[in-house]
Amino acid sequence: KPQVAIPLWNEVLEWNGTILKVKQPVMLDFGAAGKGYLIDIVGRLLVQNNIRDFVVDGSGDLMQRGIIDNMVGLEHPLRPGEIIGAIEVVDQSLCASATNRRVWGNGLHHIFDPDSLKPTDQIIATWVIASDTITADGLATALFFTDPQVLVKQFTFEYLRMHAGGAIDYSSVFEGQLYS
Repeated sequence: KPQVAIPLWNEVLEWNGTILKVKQPVMLDFGAAGKGYLIDIVGRLLVQNNIRDFVVDGSGDLMQRGIIDNMVGLEHPLRPGEIIGAIEVVDQSLCASATNRRVWGNGLHHIFDPDSLKPTDQIIATWVIASDTITADGLATALFFTDPQVLVKQFTFEYLRMHAGGAIDYSSVFEGQLYS
């Protein structure tokens, strides 16, 4: 079945402050930042209960606070079980996204380009470190479609991206170790 164009926001939804009205049946997928938002909520609850040293691990998205050592391996998107490098996360959040997750067929995965109406195929993995998890989670998805230099004008973050051919690009402040 061919994909159809994604409707414009105002054709489907009406948003006024905290009220969202649906004009027709619609599916909202909060995957681009939903897990990050939940991790931030859990982190705030821990801090409110005077727990200062913790890691909240949301399977690919995590928040670290306090004195707990937290060296994280960066999973190779083409060879699960292997890592391309590692980075220490200290009082920040790390989120990763890759085209080898949530796959349902050859070249079909969850990172969908609304302009081409196809799964994205240029960038195959992203890793983002930011001060909060919702930002890191949203940017990990945005980096599949947007030049990082556009995003650094609005957000403070570190990133690493792997392109389909295996090339890697990363921010000047990325402090991880990459393995050959």
